[in-house]
Amino acid sequence: MIVRRLSEVKTVEWGNGLSRRFLLEADGMGYTITDTIVRAGTKSALQYRAHLEACYCIEGRGEVIDSENNSYVIEPGTMYALDQRDAHYLIADPDQDLRLVCVFAPALRGDERHNFDNDEHSQY
Repeated sequence: MIVRRLSEVKTVEWGNGLSRRFLLEADGMGYTITDTIVRAGTKSALQYRAHLEACYCIEGRGEVIDSENNSYVIEPGTMYALDQRDAHYLIADPDQDLRLVCVFAPALRGDERHNFDNDEHSQY
């Protein structure tokens, strides 16, 4: 059995916030669970080419915009899943952080970070 508290997990500055990674590849579960903070006012161009991802909002407000420019409001109680390794924009409300519980499959190694230094969607 694996039991971890937020104070015990690996915390990574992922690019526009913090990713607290509860389960990693080394744990052998096949997926990762994170508690992710997206900083207020940030816009992140993202795509996970090696992972499927589902996110459930527990605090804050924002939006996710898909590759066809469809916008979806993200607020507590909303889940979105990137079932096609979709390129997308994740935008946090300008006045408050967005907090998501995310699941990645397959699992993350644990040190992955995004790079927003170019005009492409950041990926890992």
